[in-house]
Amino acid sequence: MAKPVLAMAACVAACFGSCADPVRVDAITEPVKDITMAFPVIGVVGARPLEEGASVKRGQLVIELDKRLDELEVRRRKLACDLARIELDRLKSLAERNAISVSREEIDKKQAEYDIAVVELELAQETVRRRQLLSPIDGHVAEFYKDVGEKCEEQQPVVRLVDTRQCYCVANVEARLASKIKLESRFKVEIDAGAGVVSRMGTVSYISPIADPASGLLKIKLKFDNSDGAMRPGLAARLILSE
Repeated sequence: MAKPVLAMAACVAACFGSCADPVRVDAITEPVKDITMAFPVIGVVGARPLEEGASVKRGQLVIELDKRLDELEVRRRKLACDLARIELDRLKSLAERNAISVSREEIDKKQAEYDIAVVELELAQETVRRRQLLSPIDGHVAEFYKDVGEKCEEQQPVVRLVDTRQCYCVANVEARLASKIKLESRFKVEIDAGAGVVSRMGTVSYISPIADPASGLLKIKLKFDNSDGAMRPGLAARLILSE
C-alpha cells in the first residue's frame, strides 16, 4: 500500500507545491443549511415560543401570526361541515328505508353541499397553517427579525434557522490552482476558532463553472463535519491545498 500513497503524495505536491511549502488560501466558513423564513401572508406576530439560540426540531413551531379570527372561522366551517354531513346521512337513511319519497336529485344536491362544506373547511384550516412557520430542519434559531406584536408584511424575513453540524469552507482560488482541484477531492481546512485552530478534512462539493471577471478567481466549497460543535460558522479559515 506504500507505493500508491507515495504516488498520490507526489501528484499533489506537483500540483500545489511540496509539503514543506503548502499553498494556503484564505476562506470563510458557513453552515450547509442556513434558512431565512417568511410568512406568505400579512399579519401581526402573535407568538414566539423560542428564544434566539434555542435548538429546534424539524416540524416544531418557531413563530406564528395572530390567528384567533382564523381559528374561529375554522370552528364555524367545521360546524357547517358536520351539519351538512348529518343532513346527507339523514336523507340517505330515509331513502333506504323508503320512509319518504326521495329523488336522486335531492341526494346529489345534499352530497354537493357536503362536499363544498368540506373544501371550505380545508381552506379555513390552510389559512391557519399559513400563519404558522414550522422548522424545516433540526438546528438552532440564529436570529428573529420580528417580535410579538409587530406587523409582518408578506414575504418579509422573520426568522433565520441554521444547522451547524455540516459546514462549508468557501474559498476563491486562482484559475491555475482551481484547474487541479476535482470534485470529491479532500483537503485540510484550518479554522480560527478563538481558543485555537481547529483542523478538519473537507471534501470538495462545488467548483464554480465561471470565474469572477474582476479578479479571475473561482469559488470552491468544501463540506466538512462539525457535529462536535468545535467551531462556529462564519469564522475565518484557511484551505491547505497541499494536504
